[in-house]
Amino acid sequence: MGKTAEQMNPIDQKKMCCVEEGEESGTHMPDELQRNLMNRMSRIEGQVKGVKRMIDRNVYCDDILTQMSAVQSALHSVSRLLLESHINTCVIDRLENKDPEIVTELMTTISKIMK
Repeated sequence: MGKTAEQMNPIDQKKMCCVEEGEESGTHMPDELQRNLMNRMSRIEGQVKGVKRMIDRNVYCDDILTQMSAVQSALHSVSRLLLESHINTCVIDRLENKDPEIVTELMTTISKIMK
C-alpha cells in the first residue's frame, strides 16, 4: 500500500491535490494518493456489503452495530487523509496567494466533516 500523507515529506505533500497550472478547474492528485484512497474505499465498500448481508441474515444487532462502527471509522480515516492532503496543498497554496476565501471554505468543510 502507498504512503499516507503523514508518512510523506512536505515536498511530496506539496504535489498532491492542487489544480495544476494551465488546468481550468478540478484537482489533480498523484497516482499514489489516488490508489491509496481508492483501495481504502473498495475495502469500505466490501465492509458495507458485509453489513448488508448481516442484516439480511438477521445477525445479532450488536454484531451489526460493531461492523457499522468499523465502517464509520474507516470512512473517517479516508476523510482525514484527504483533508490532510487538501490542507497541505490547496489550502496552503491559496493562503500563500493571499486568498482569504479559503479559510471560510475550509471551515465549512470541517463543519460538514464534524457533523
